[in-house]
Amino acid sequence: MSFFQLSLIAAVGLMGPLLALPRKWHLPVVLGQLLAGIAIGRTGLNLVNAADPTFSFVADVGFALIMFVAGTHVPVRDRAIRPSLGTGALRAGIAAVLAAAVGTLIAFAFGTGHAPLYAVLLASSSAALVLPIVDSLRLTGPKVLTTTAQVAIADIACIIALPLAVDPPNAPRAAVGAAVVAVCAAVLFFVLRWLERSGTRGRVHDVSEDRKFAMELRIQLALLFALSGLAVAGHVSIMLAGFSFGLVVAAVGEPRRLAHQLFAVSDGFLGPVFFVWLGASLDLRTLAGSPRMILLGLCLGLGTLLVHGTLRLFGQPLPLAVLAASQLGVPVAAAAIGSQLHLLEPGEAAAMILGALITIMASTAAGSLAAGKFTRPAPAPAGKPPGRGPTSPA
Repeated sequence: MSFFQLSLIAAVGLMGPLLALPRKWHLPVVLGQLLAGIAIGRTGLNLVNAADPTFSFVADVGFALIMFVAGTHVPVRDRAIRPSLGTGALRAGIAAVLAAAVGTLIAFAFGTGHAPLYAVLLASSSAALVLPIVDSLRLTGPKVLTTTAQVAIADIACIIALPLAVDPPNAPRAAVGAAVVAVCAAVLFFVLRWLERSGTRGRVHDVSEDRKFAMELRIQLALLFALSGLAVAGHVSIMLAGFSFGLVVAAVGEPRRLAHQLFAVSDGFLGPVFFVWLGASLDLRTLAGSPRMILLGLCLGLGTLLVHGTLRLFGQPLPLAVLAASQLGVPVAAAAIGSQLHLLEPGEAAAMILGALITIMASTAAGSLAAGKFTRPAPAPAGKPPGRGPTSPA
């Protein structure tokens, strides 16, 4: 990969913010980046080679950072969400049971033999998409908190289950690798919490801020990449390493300055590189030439909406149920792992991404509907009491 190609990747990545610019559309930034990658990759102009080792490695770094940032967004320290954990876990469990049934039916209908994989896909939710939508639309209330808990629990469970489901013959090896990553993440939590409580982290922060050392960012990246290395060695997805370390940092408490630095590194460069790489690696011409795979993608997307939408029968408002169906990390990782291990049929990886895009579009519309029912009022401008604008009655 040359600097000219890297410049092209960074430039087309701007399609993400441009497509998401109209607020009324509520489109996720990743959608434009995926489309940009499709345009310059295998499906489109073939200007970049997704199989290039340098491009692939930089994309993996971006994926680790994306999942790390997604983990930090989970409100594990928010006491308000704790009463909702029980109901959220119950709904995630019901969705998993329904997903197993629907996933098995889809695998049988298409003869792929990937029932465990489809079950994980249909049960998954994406905290990386749902939580920013909740924040940007200012959704609030007990039902929103329960949905947030459900999404976080489903995301964690499916990230752990994915390596076991994508390659069942090697599930024991993947389970050992996942356990090693989880244990190391737990150890990091206790170490970082001790450094926080002892004041060491605060002193390092003060020196770093005064001397412009960016020490916290350097340390966090070193730990993230070490955990990702363990995941690769243990034959599990770096998604697990990134997300688990993000949960650790969220549980300890992420400094505001570090959050801004990570946003610049992830959302400003490495994240877009990953999504452009993902789009460039998809061969939608194979999908277009296979009506069977197109139908599989539609069934996966609509099946996910059916599984999560059924939770309406258990008291969850339909817009929030559809919002919780939004997928990103799990289908992306499934497509990447399955393609790398040559476990998928031609066009099956693209079909899984098509299913994920269907859920993203549906959750975008659901977020708009939820905004009309569960939105908290915007903060009043400085110097003006709430509800006393120039046209408000006295």
